[in-house]
Amino acid sequence: MKRNATAVWNGTGKDGKGTLTTQSGTLSNTQYSFKSRFEEGVGTNPEELIAAAHSGCFTMKLSFNISAENISPEEITTKAIVDLNPEKGEIVGIHLEVKVKAEGLSKEKFDELVADAKANCPISKLMNAPITIEAELL
Repeated sequence: MKRNATAVWNGTGKDGKGTLTTQSGTLSNTQYSFKSRFEEGVGTNPEELIAAAHSGCFTMKLSFNISAENISPEEITTKAIVDLNPEKGEIVGIHLEVKVKAEGLSKEKFDELVADAKANCPISKLMNAPITIEAELL
């Protein structure tokens, strides 16, 4: 299975601007720029998209893990915070904040399933940065 996205950039790194388009069309010529990445400009940025990918991937893996215990999660909410150090030009960490409503799931099993999802979702495996997590069973 392969997925793709295309970036088009016009101009210099600081003054130029670009667009991102995904295979699905969810992003279609979505703008991004120096301002949307390093300041507060209109548009998206690579780090925001990594956060979306990681939160979505982790949440789905955790749902599969909980379902494997014959428990249907009512709701899983995950916020991913990507920490970019502009001076180093690298992502220095990713923090996941997850809240789960799943009746019948013990705290011990929950912690085990969260750790597995953190270690084994494909986006986590891709990351070359520390991943920290706060998990709450509601």
